[in-house]
Amino acid sequence: MKFTSKQVTTIIVSVAAVFITMAVFTYVVGDEDSETDSANSESVSPVDKPSAGTPAEPAPVAEPKAKQLDSTDYMAAQKKVESDPYKELDELIGLTEVKEEVKTLANFVKVQKMREEQGLKVPKMSYHLVFTGSPGTGKTTVARIVARIYKDIGVLPKGHTVETDRSGLVAEYVGQTAVKTNAIVDSALGGVLFIDEAYALVPENPGNDYGMEAISTLLKRMEDDRDNLVVIIAGYTNEMKRFIDANPGLQSRFNRYINFPDYTADELFKIYELHAKKNQYQLNADAADYLRERLKYVVAHKDRNFGNGRYSRNLFEKSIQNQANRLSTVSNPTTEMLSEISKEDVEKALSDTKK
Repeated sequence: MKFTSKQVTTIIVSVAAVFITMAVFTYVVGDEDSETDSANSESVSPVDKPSAGTPAEPAPVAEPKAKQLDSTDYMAAQKKVESDPYKELDELIGLTEVKEEVKTLANFVKVQKMREEQGLKVPKMSYHLVFTGSPGTGKTTVARIVARIYKDIGVLPKGHTVETDRSGLVAEYVGQTAVKTNAIVDSALGGVLFIDEAYALVPENPGNDYGMEAISTLLKRMEDDRDNLVVIIAGYTNEMKRFIDANPGLQSRFNRYINFPDYTADELFKIYELHAKKNQYQLNADAADYLRERLKYVVAHKDRNFGNGRYSRNLFEKSIQNQANRLSTVSNPTTEMLSEISKEDVEKALSDTKK
């Protein structure tokens, strides 16, 4: 078949149009694919790109990225480094009866869990606690330990402790106390809410006080979240009795009391020594003898506001401040000098430290 020159021209133009269209399509699709690859891979700097004509080196195998921990993973990670709460309880100075009470409670709960698993009846019990005693007797420390023991025996899922007092629960204006109290309770879910000086929620002359609103809100949450919240309240013995008696709901929920006795002079000395050892200090012989005798006098003349363990800690802190002042004018003091607490340091600390 013969074609006219006009037909040949038409055919050539058509074929050219097809090739041009294919070329444009290839460019556009190829460009889109390269953008997708860039979005799914780490960017490569111009320095890392192989130059033209140079064979590309095999790409290194990427190491798997570390997983980002969420809150649940964080709790699990923290569990590995937590100390044994039972061992920590045993290592506390003094508090013999408190330790026995806590261990008895833990053993009772363990056995009830076993009975429940065997299909036996389990008496209804409250895990909430009342800690009574003077300031500085270890109530907060034991509350933290109890929270972790409760986690260990399956009472609580998290075992953390949220510490608060009246200021964290009661607001200044109508309608705000419930909101404030609920927020604190929410933060404690899965663990222990520890309320220090809880008796302050019910002043002796309440007037228009909002403390009762905080108590009502707390009692409701204790019921609503009874499987996910334990409340421990603490304060002076007589004041806590007045507080519990102020509301029938408190009486029914708080029926287990643990009393924290004041520390003896010997226990206060051991607490002082413990702070010193942890911070690499040591009393010399004269200072140790002097401190033992003075603590006997301090305990014999204490009042109801005596700080107990806090007093020993404050005394230690004052002692090392005095040591620092004493050594500040000494050129190149030795390691022994920097570690030693003298009688002079203790004497001045005793005169400066409030009971």
